[in-house]
Amino acid sequence: MIATMNSKEFLKKRAEARFKQQERASDGRKAMAEYEAQVFAMREKTAHLRALRLAKEAQEQAQKHAAPTNVRPLKNHGKP
Repeated sequence: MIATMNSKEFLKKRAEARFKQQERASDGRKAMAEYEAQVFAMREKTAHLRALRLAKEAQEQAQKHAAPTNVRPLKNHGKP
């Protein structure tokens, strides 16, 4: 014997299924928005850290070129 649902039960189950489907879709959109926000924040942080590193390297490079060299003066071999 096959049990059949009356129309009210069928409509209720169909409505519940649609609600669950819409809820899953909403959760998916929220999760995607959170993921994109995290990716954006990570890229911003990476760009900031890269800028700091490049500035530090440029400063070190400038100091390296501006620093006096450790060259000894020539000795006067008996010359006045």
